[in-house]
Amino acid sequence: MSAGTRPATRMWIPHDNPSVYKALVALQRAASAGVDPVIAELIVIRASQLNGCAYCLHMHTSDALAKDIDPHTLMLIAAWREAGPTFTPAERAALALTESVTRIGENGVPDDVFDSVRAHFDAAEMGQLVASIVMINAWNRIALAGGYPAGLDERRAASSVRASADAPG
Repeated sequence: MSAGTRPATRMWIPHDNPSVYKALVALQRAASAGVDPVIAELIVIRASQLNGCAYCLHMHTSDALAKDIDPHTLMLIAAWREAGPTFTPAERAALALTESVTRIGENGVPDDVFDSVRAHFDAAEMGQLVASIVMINAWNRIALAGGYPAGLDERRAASSVRASADAPG
């Protein structure tokens, strides 16, 4: 993709509103700082499943595979409650929190879900988990509203636009 071009989407936030995109990326980095990499991928994949975001599912399952997360684990995220010992108690707590925060308008975050999280994470870590969940929900909404197709990766597309813009020519 050359500088000044954009993918065929309804909205392409890196191009159409780069200041918002830059702020969201900064917030994403702050939200995910220090979160266990496996739990971070479980969060983004589960929220993206719940939101029906194929763009984010493709991106984050690819990231998870690149981080050597077991493909069988990835296949069971949607059914984590029935997956037995596939997920640790901390991962299960993070997945329950992900579902509650993603669907917050339905039942809020029940005390038992938060108590489960509190049993595995300290206050700062809980804040990081909630922020990470909030961020993937924001990205899902941007991708869905913008019509981002599965397989397109804004991180690579945005960097290739920057690289093209910086190239002499």
